[in-house]
Amino acid sequence: MSAATPSAPLPAIVQAGDPVLRARAAELTPERIATPEIQELIDTMIATMRAAPGVGLAAPQIGVPLRVLVLEDRPDLMAKLTPSELQERERVELPVHVVINPVLRPIGDDTRTFFEGCLSVQGYTALVERHAEVEVTGLDRRGQPQTLRVRGWPARILQHEVDHLDGTLYVDRMRSRSFSTGDQARARFGGRPIAEILAEFPR
Repeated sequence: MSAATPSAPLPAIVQAGDPVLRARAAELTPERIATPEIQELIDTMIATMRAAPGVGLAAPQIGVPLRVLVLEDRPDLMAKLTPSELQERERVELPVHVVINPVLRPIGDDTRTFFEGCLSVQGYTALVERHAEVEVTGLDRRGQPQTLRVRGWPARILQHEVDHLDGTLYVDRMRSRSFSTGDQARARFGGRPIAEILAEFPR
């Protein structure tokens, strides 16, 4: 279902320090998902994610403590990455997805570590280790069951957004010595292979 244009101005994205980002969000019943309130919330989340711009957004990030997330990764958001960076990250186009009451399951033990940022920690980035492949089950915006299995960058986005629903920020998982402004990280590490970058931040 394509997103409608929200009827109200887009909300501000909540920043780190707000309690809503540190609490477990509440589940929705299938009956509530169909209500105009929740459908409007979903449309607002998609529009806010795109306007930011970002590749994912969880409802707590706009101050709503519900287990709803949206995802989308578009070619224009990858335009500044080199082909080798895209390949290394396994970053591919991801059409818009809405997942309600997600349950995440890692597939295998393989992990990847890359720089990660967050719309709720604006201006900063750090190295974060994530599972390379995951499966998520939940409901779509019609309240119907769905399963999504992804790897690479889409798997990273999913894990990041599900964390938000449990009150976890990427700074809780980061290699703390890698924490820097996005501008500094791009100037220092842009275009370099991840193995070379990780060597500067041994565990």
